[in-house]
Amino acid sequence: MYRKRGARRALGMVAIGLVAVLITSCSSGSASTEDAAGETSTTTSSTPPPKPVMLSTGPVDAAVDVQPGVPVVATATDGKITSVSLTNPEGKVVAGQVSPDGLQWTNTEPLGYQKTYTLSVTGEGADGKAVTKTSTFTTVKPRTLTYLSVNPQDGTTVGVGQPLAFYFDEPIADKTAAEAMISITTAPRVEGAFYWFDEKTVHWRPQAYWTPGTKITINAKIYGKHVGNGVYGEEDRVINTTIGDAVVHEADGQTHQVVTKVNGQVVRTMPTSMGDAQNPTPTGTYVLMEKHAHMVMDSRTYGLSLEAGGYVTPVDWAYRMSNSGIFFHSAPWSIGDQGRRNVSHGCLNLSPENAKWVFDNSKQGDIVIVTNSGGPVLESWDGFGDWQIPWDQWIKGNR
Repeated sequence: MYRKRGARRALGMVAIGLVAVLITSCSSGSASTEDAAGETSTTTSSTPPPKPVMLSTGPVDAAVDVQPGVPVVATATDGKITSVSLTNPEGKVVAGQVSPDGLQWTNTEPLGYQKTYTLSVTGEGADGKAVTKTSTFTTVKPRTLTYLSVNPQDGTTVGVGQPLAFYFDEPIADKTAAEAMISITTAPRVEGAFYWFDEKTVHWRPQAYWTPGTKITINAKIYGKHVGNGVYGEEDRVINTTIGDAVVHEADGQTHQVVTKVNGQVVRTMPTSMGDAQNPTPTGTYVLMEKHAHMVMDSRTYGLSLEAGGYVTPVDWAYRMSNSGIFFHSAPWSIGDQGRRNVSHGCLNLSPENAKWVFDNSKQGDIVIVTNSGGPVLESWDGFGDWQIPWDQWIKGNR
């Protein structure tokens, strides 16, 4: 009997515990916890308050020697830009534009050299409150400016051998920076590389001749940017040019003939007379540069005096092949030698008719390949002798 009463007492205690559990599990409202002192606390969820906008400006306040060719940029985080004012010392507002998402502003008008500007940016955050940040900065005073000339010129059609030539009028210390400022876009896309001929001259060309019909856009953004040693760009340049038909003149010093091909097809064969034994025409790949219907060829401009066998000779229909004075040109006095022997001072003599045909049917950038003349190899720096440099050497840049 004692054991049975104990069992009933135990069952009663279990039942009381189950009731307590059921009451707890069915109750509603915030969860409560009891600390060691018997006090209870209630935990509730909360939403973070909306953030204020954070603005940044570049250049930072009090910055000096700022390059005016580098964009002024203002940005917003946790909000959007609502207004921007960039003013020059005269109070004139510099034009700029906010991005469609309202997160960034950039100037669209260039800054001037050696001027102080004030940038004021206002933005609004998720909290609905406006915030304004201001910075004042001064642009750099260059030691000197450099102007960039480009060949070919804008709007031209040139031959398949034409390099893109860039001429600075000051020595360039930071050649890598200068290259980065010159954007070259082609259609179709072409891989190419820069090569420096001296401290002021750099050319860009593809590995092989251009494809006829290629469209080229040169965008040289040098204004306001540093190219080393205190030299800054004076003016941006934009050039558009097109590659025309592939015209290649193949001149052989043994056969004394010039064979002209257009897009791979032979269109004309012309007798010629190249440089004689004392003045042999250099061999290699030339690029036609400029033409003159009438000109006076003066050997003294190339270092050959009259006393040493030089000349001052008027000629017609002359097309320059090199800076050292080699031309295609009309030479009626050597017609009897053309196709038979080499008697010139280095130029490619043609009959008046053939010289006029070359003059009329060739363009800057067309190729002339001279072989078997007995002359030295054409120097790469002589005119557009770019194709004399092997590609594996060209892509190293010669910086």
